[in-house]
Amino acid sequence: MPTVPLHNRAGAEVGTVELPDEVFGIEPNVPVMHQVVTAQLAARRSGTQSTKTRAEVAGGGAKPFRQKGTGRARQGSIRAPQWRGGGVALGPKPRSYEQRTPKKMKRLALRSALSDRAAEGKVVVVEDWDFAAPRTKDAVAFLSAVGLEGRVLIVVPFDHDVAQKTFRNLPDVHVLTPGELNTYDVLVNDVVVFSADTVPGNEPESGAPESGADETATAGEAAS
Repeated sequence: MPTVPLHNRAGAEVGTVELPDEVFGIEPNVPVMHQVVTAQLAARRSGTQSTKTRAEVAGGGAKPFRQKGTGRARQGSIRAPQWRGGGVALGPKPRSYEQRTPKKMKRLALRSALSDRAAEGKVVVVEDWDFAAPRTKDAVAFLSAVGLEGRVLIVVPFDHDVAQKTFRNLPDVHVLTPGELNTYDVLVNDVVVFSADTVPGNEPESGAPESGADETATAGEAAS
């Protein structure tokens, strides 16, 4: 069972925490992580690109010239695809890029990503975010005290507005609630920071709403 230091809000070590093997101690499944992340990024595409066909382009109701005797190829409309200003043949239309991903695959991918970060010593656990008021200076002090560099993912309780506001102004810090924890955000960040009550597998999920994206997985799902 992986063991990591337990920090207080000031960054000092106050103990240790054992991370659940079923979430942080498995062999990462790289192909599953790749498939889930690909599905997440595909779901983010707006899919609003659109072109007009020859039936949708204005004009072109009259035949441009007579059928025979001109020496030119016969034409029925100046809005055909071969004409400048004409419609587009086989052009893109609005569509959804979402891919269906089984829940078991999303859970495995999230556990694999967390296990990968834990194996590299990139998982940090904080006793509690007991900030008196939202102050970015306190967030900077914590990151400096623990020695966190690069992109940092902070997982805070759903109802802890003070902690969310404290970290959200830092450009290299991404703040999520347990219900929003997903494979892509774990992998794209260098370090993952949990509070003691948001570690997947240790505590039940705290009533946070579902994020709605098909490729996200909750902390409760990660522990199942």
